[in-house]
Amino acid sequence: MKRCLIIGFLCLFYQGFTQTVPETFKKKVDSLVTAAPEGYSPLHSVLRSHRRDTVLMRYFANASDAAQYIDGHAYALNELGRNYRNLSQFSRSIELHKRALDLAAENDNLEFRVSSLNNLGVVYRRTSSIRTAMDYNQQALELAESVENPSRSIKRSINVSVNCIGNLYQMLNQHDRAIAYFEKSLQLETELNNLLGQAVNSQNIGECKEELGDLTGALKDYRTSLALNEKIDNDMGRVICNNAIAKIYIKQDNPQEAIELLQHALPKAQKLGDGFLIAPVFINLGWSKLLLKKYTEAEKNMLQGLKIAEEKSLISEASQANRLLSELNKEQRNFEKALTYNLKAEELQEQILNTSTVRYVNDIMFRYDSQKRSNEIEVLAKEKEIVELNLRKKNTTLLISAIVLALLAGIFYILYRQYQLKNEKKLLTLEQSMLRSQMNPHFLFNSLNSIKLYIINNEQKNAVHYLNKFSKLVRKILEASSLREIPLAEELETVELYMNIENIRFSNEIDFEIKISDEIDPHTVKIPSLILQPFLENALWHGLSSKTGEKKIVLNVRKASDENFIHISITDNGIGRMASEEIKQSKVLKRKSVGIDITKERLSNFSRDYLNSFNLQILDLYTEDGKPEGTKVLLHIPIV
Repeated sequence: MKRCLIIGFLCLFYQGFTQTVPETFKKKVDSLVTAAPEGYSPLHSVLRSHRRDTVLMRYFANASDAAQYIDGHAYALNELGRNYRNLSQFSRSIELHKRALDLAAENDNLEFRVSSLNNLGVVYRRTSSIRTAMDYNQQALELAESVENPSRSIKRSINVSVNCIGNLYQMLNQHDRAIAYFEKSLQLETELNNLLGQAVNSQNIGECKEELGDLTGALKDYRTSLALNEKIDNDMGRVICNNAIAKIYIKQDNPQEAIELLQHALPKAQKLGDGFLIAPVFINLGWSKLLLKKYTEAEKNMLQGLKIAEEKSLISEASQANRLLSELNKEQRNFEKALTYNLKAEELQEQILNTSTVRYVNDIMFRYDSQKRSNEIEVLAKEKEIVELNLRKKNTTLLISAIVLALLAGIFYILYRQYQLKNEKKLLTLEQSMLRSQMNPHFLFNSLNSIKLYIINNEQKNAVHYLNKFSKLVRKILEASSLREIPLAEELETVELYMNIENIRFSNEIDFEIKISDEIDPHTVKIPSLILQPFLENALWHGLSSKTGEKKIVLNVRKASDENFIHISITDNGIGRMASEEIKQSKVLKRKSVGIDITKERLSNFSRDYLNSFNLQILDLYTEDGKPEGTKVLLHIPIV
């Protein structure tokens, strides 16, 4: 009754403040404050979708504070702190996390204490305050590991602590030790099936491999992380991964491809508003343009990145920007400015990597490892006593265990066979759907109708020519549909036949060109069958059908920087996806395109079967003044 009166008072007291808060959220908060669940998980399950809204979290914080619901207040403060951290407002973030830590200590809630400590460690790491960050993350790890039967939330906190310590070693250029922590965290996140945690650790491992000179290994880890971020629709992860991949392209002397990725990532980073994401993108853009000797543009991008890094106290990014500005001025023979920037870069790097900090971190971890070993010895002694007791019962339980194992093996085999049959059925369904999309009735009818017009107009030569092509295309589609992989040459021949026939309906206005790099033999390279036609169809009917003037599609095949992969790009100069979508929405009859969705799912199945990464990107192309000038499809395919 007393809690209900408090809630009623809150509704009056915060009436002016809550005018922008939806009534549904107010009711949700009233229910939470009344029920007052303990711990992180029940709160997070209700508020997960609202945690990035600072207005709603502030309302919940005030409501929990007034009702003296300490767990709710601590949760809201931590989420507010995370939001301000992602906006690079680090002082405000630290203040909120410290208030949450005090509340958790007051309420003796271990989950929120560990969460607050880890959050503080992340904020201080962002500002390169390594010693302070290590103190907080180490406290969080020791506290979480003290729990005998940890909940899922505590296990996640342990993984975060291990990852944070790995990040600190990475900042100290101790990359082998950092990789050991990241791999441990990755294993734990995999056990919890936490895709975000797996993505973060894969990215971190890639960064360490990059610093150790293993660019191929780093690129593989970045692409693994990107695939996981795509799966969970995480824009922040996309920006980080694309920036990292672009950096590899820069180091592989491929700045133009790096610029394409960075320009694609920049709007997403700016929309998120996190200087931690925006600054590196600008800095790497400047680096790419420096390699292309576009000095004015390079300097502009570097200075933009440096300004953001300095405003947000991002010391590592500021050091990188100063180093690149020094190189730029050296190439322009501005040696005085080059020296100034270089000295500033060294000063900032020294601030991160000073000897006392390295020694301090190593001492903390040595003490922690020693204490942990002592605890493990005590645990092993107790376990030995338990084992000796259990050995007396072993003979009587051995037979039962064997029977149970046999039953489990039989059950697992049945489940495995069911899984295999389910996958085979799914694959068959996909192949049938793929064949139906290739043999689209509208396409068949329209193609035959076009050939019929040639016959009616007594153009027998054209009619016979296109009828031969049409029959050859149908035969090739039927033959390829029964195969999982076909030579690249056959796939290219099939799409060329398709384009020739479709071009009849466009009055031969489409300029279709296939380019193949000299180092690729299309007869020996194999790719999944019938994967290119859906993208060409999409370019024709969504990109070029509503366009006036020159209409062009270019299919380009070249070797990737990784020798085990090829790049296939399909570029059209159509109206772009945004304009196409507007035209589609205005139509009464909307044609649903399923070919690309089926192709994506087929590539996903190939990834599982061959343990390879089939990456697909669709990029919007723009002119220098920001006007759409077509679409580019990028396929990154392993050589089978």
